Amino acid sequence: MRVSRQIALPQWAITILAAILAGTISLAGWTAGAVSAAAQNPAPGADPHTQPWMNKQLSPESRAELVLKQMTLDEKIALLHGNGMAHVPQWQMPLTSLSNGGAGYVEGVERLRIPPLNLSDAAYGVRDSGANGRYSTALPSTLAAAASWDTQGACQYGALIGRELRAQGFNMTLGGGVNLTREPRNGRTFEYAGEDPLLGGTMVGHLMKCEQAQHVIGDIKHFAINDQETGRNIVSAVISKRAMQESDLLAFHIGIQIANPGAVMCSYNRINGDYACENAYILHDALKQDWGFKGFVLSDWGGTHSTEKASAAGMDQEQPMADFFGPKLKQAVAAGKVTMADIDDHARRVLYAEFLSGVVDYPIEKGVVDVQAGLDIAQQIEEKSIVLLKNDNAILPLDAAKVKSIAVIGEHADLGMISGGGSAQVDPPGGNAVAPPGMGATHWQDHIWFPTSPLKALKAKFPNARIEFNSGHDRKAAADFARNFDVAIVFASQWLSEGVDLPSLSLPDKQDALIELVADANPHTIVVLETGTAVTMPWLGKVQGVVEAWYAGSSGHKALANVLTGEVNPSGKLPMTFPKSEADLPHPVIPQPTAEDVGQGDGSNTPTHEASKYAVHYDEGLKVGYKWYESEHKEPLFAFGFGLSYTNYAYSDLKVDSGKRSVSFAVKNTGKRTGTEVAQVYATLPDSAGEPFKRLVGWQRLELAPGESKTVTVALNPQVISIFNEQTNTWSLLPGTYKVAAGPSSSDTPLHATLQLP
Repeated sequence: MRVSRQIALPQWAITILAAILAGTISLAGWTAGAVSAAAQNPAPGADPHTQPWMNKQLSPESRAELVLKQMTLDEKIALLHGNGMAHVPQWQMPLTSLSNGGAGYVEGVERLRIPPLNLSDAAYGVRDSGANGRYSTALPSTLAAAASWDTQGACQYGALIGRELRAQGFNMTLGGGVNLTREPRNGRTFEYAGEDPLLGGTMVGHLMKCEQAQHVIGDIKHFAINDQETGRNIVSAVISKRAMQESDLLAFHIGIQIANPGAVMCSYNRINGDYACENAYILHDALKQDWGFKGFVLSDWGGTHSTEKASAAGMDQEQPMADFFGPKLKQAVAAGKVTMADIDDHARRVLYAEFLSGVVDYPIEKGVVDVQAGLDIAQQIEEKSIVLLKNDNAILPLDAAKVKSIAVIGEHADLGMISGGGSAQVDPPGGNAVAPPGMGATHWQDHIWFPTSPLKALKAKFPNARIEFNSGHDRKAAADFARNFDVAIVFASQWLSEGVDLPSLSLPDKQDALIELVADANPHTIVVLETGTAVTMPWLGKVQGVVEAWYAGSSGHKALANVLTGEVNPSGKLPMTFPKSEADLPHPVIPQPTAEDVGQGDGSNTPTHEASKYAVHYDEGLKVGYKWYESEHKEPLFAFGFGLSYTNYAYSDLKVDSGKRSVSFAVKNTGKRTGTEVAQVYATLPDSAGEPFKRLVGWQRLELAPGESKTVTVALNPQVISIFNEQTNTWSLLPGTYKVAAGPSSSDTPLHATLQLP
């Protein structure tokens, strides 16, 4: 007689079987060793029988699916919104106090061992350390790092920020800006990586890849076409799909491919009428469907404008509050206006990002920041990022045997160097270096100076020279002062910040006039620029040297002194074009919103705001940066990719391989100093592309001893030489003749050849 018995399976087995039947885990993959791995290597404190998603041997996708099936609707929705922001009165909620003093807090699911998210701004270092009684390293600005063209340096950059985030108690970064420099007066230009999609996407991709490797959720932002601050909450960027895909979106795509970040932040602006955070074309069609992005999309702070539309378009998490993705989202589910499948997709993506980055398996352990290591890395990156723009009569490097006196001129050059503002702002140790002692706390849009005194750094390098300082406030007195020195160095600064665009690219506070007068008084004048974007230089013909130091970070003075004295040979190359004047820009004047456009206050979410017609028409389309100047036959002040050295390089022997789609050539150091050259390769597409300009298609950094020659080989990635077809929504690699050029900058390509593609 056969006895029928029921077998009670443990919950973990039921969960696994359900996942296999759902297709989220393969049976072969599970039986190959996942069970034994769960038993042998459970996460600390995890029970592999009841919490199989804690098995680190499973993929992030599988783990997210397993835990998602255990969650209630309320737990899922809790993952889809923030809980306020510290220090901002209008953004407060009951759980805001748990935000660790950062930009936001997202609840976890304690019973399922899913940790909460503590988020911090961290563009060039961790923000708000001063307010929280902590310390953060300020790296050179992201734009400065892009000027190094050094992907290994970008990795160091991101890894340092990741370590300091975790040490301070954060497990998600809000850095990773990759918007292209369509508008060089944009107040956030210093947070981004220049005007070219290949350079910008590659540099930010490596930065964020190594930041996320420190077990913080990585982020790439601001998606997309967020290229000005003027009217940022209402402006509609009007642009064709092809132009968008081949410029700004391409930069994001490259960055996301390299970094595989857990998150992408959608931007404030509209794109062709729809807000970026409810724009189905960029969020659903491009990012998630075409690119296969598996992470989650979070809104910029206050950048959510709807519940149903934003959810359907592909936004997954509202920040920093729950105005649309809290109770309203739950009501929309109850009313059948948002499906449970949509909720699951949103929550699944957040969970995937947590498992992908390791924030589940490696809980935050606050620690002490390694201050010296941070200072050393910041200095190394800045030394590679400084760009030598002019060096007449080899005035640089300064020779201690010949230079016996140096005039240091310019506001605060005795005390420090300036930094970029807004949500990127890093607090200096001891507070603002130019404020009275004890009064240096930072506030929104303060002009903040780090205690990185160029005067002190130069005195350390030239202990036997007479080095004196003049503020330059009295321009005539400064010129008279400069006459009595062998060399005059004028330090000029230009402050940028989120929330405001520059009125022009001229140096502010009549610094151009100061430089003119000093140069008239002393023919051996050098200008050091501390800027977050390009500047015009009406005095260029009068000075002998120009050095672009950018926002130089916590060790900027040491790096700069090493370059000025020749201990470091400059190797930086411009990641953006410097125009002669605003008249040469695609948009000589930034169109301004009307009072009716803006509405009350900043216009956020008011009816007037929602109905605004304010727009910027990017009629230049694909022609961003150097592509614009070449197409319009305009000569820039300094070209994209330009940068001098204390040695010289010769390019020769260009060869192309059409079958392999590769280019090779030789670069030789013909000077007397060891140096590093950034050898660049450009390609002009066949005439059928309709693009009267060349594209950057690759580069290599080469360290060369005097007389040494090396061969550069660059493969032409189809992604950067293809065109986007709006009608078919596909990319095409055109057959025909490709003109290939190589050289030290976009405007100096001595080597030319053609490559045929069938």
